[in-house]
Amino acid sequence: MLQTKNILLGKAKVYILVFFSYYLLMIDSLSENQIKTEKFAVITILDKVNSQSDIIEIEVGREYKFKNLSINILKCNNSKFDDDPEITAYMQVRDTVNRDENKVFIFNDWTFASSPSIRPFDHPVYDIWLKKCFS
Repeated sequence: MLQTKNILLGKAKVYILVFFSYYLLMIDSLSENQIKTEKFAVITILDKVNSQSDIIEIEVGREYKFKNLSINILKCNNSKFDDDPEITAYMQVRDTVNRDENKVFIFNDWTFASSPSIRPFDHPVYDIWLKKCFS
């Protein structure tokens, strides 16, 4: 009788060990699938009036003032694919001159570096393009 108790205790330990090993593997695989948000974004701003182009590095989460625009990039992601990387950013842009209370942002959406025409930034004076994200 003493042997059966030790065998059952040993089986329980093995099951517990297998369960926790599987649990740790699941956590590790889930963390690899999460998209890593980068800390900095590089954008190009074109002034259509004088045809001047500026390349600006913005810290993610910080508001940046450029002439009469207020730019805030909330998230900036690089895809994990090596063959054709996609760079995306969630960007909010306000025109500080425009005091229309009904329209807070002139742009509040995701933008894509490979094809900016999917979600175009539409402003009469400026164009903004996402170039890259990095840490």
